[in-house]
Amino acid sequence: MNTVNTLSYYDEMAKEFCENTVNADISAQRDRFLDYLKDGASILDFGCGSGRDTKAFLDLGYKITAIDGSSELCKVASEYTGIEVKNMLFQELDDIEKYDGIWACSSILHVSKKELKSVLEKMANALKDGGVIYTSFKYGNFEGERNGRYFSDFTEKSFLEYISDFSEIAIADSWITSDVRPGRGEEKWLNLILKK
Repeated sequence: MNTVNTLSYYDEMAKEFCENTVNADISAQRDRFLDYLKDGASILDFGCGSGRDTKAFLDLGYKITAIDGSSELCKVASEYTGIEVKNMLFQELDDIEKYDGIWACSSILHVSKKELKSVLEKMANALKDGGVIYTSFKYGNFEGERNGRYFSDFTEKSFLEYISDFSEIAIADSWITSDVRPGRGEEKWLNLILKK
């Protein structure tokens, strides 16, 4: 992953990025994820961006830990959510069986396919038995830099092939959505629920 460019983008664009995403309505995706969890479950918001979903989960009474790799986004999200957002890279996750769910909305798509398996392994290790991950990728087969950030895109088929030798987690659900941001409806997203 060209971490440096991607993190620089978010550090420089933090305010604008948050303004563009904080009101994006992805409650349908959140609800689908929460269907797998008990009330008051512990959730890791893995790459929380503006803090939009952290705040929504907190408001619903869930126990939330939030992290982001961009120090500027951490500041904005901490202010928005009222909790401390930890500045940390995905590759630094070392929790063991701590969370009921991991929410990785439009976040780990910035990890190269070469590194993504080890990140998924760390995520699986951080989940309690029976825990679930929600994650989303731009729909397609592109990998590389686009608009100043690194992206790994997937289709249902390519993601299934990608994790075919991965015994820790399995796909429990997958669906395609359109981008909810204004003027971006033609962009498609692959949404996944992965179960430990």
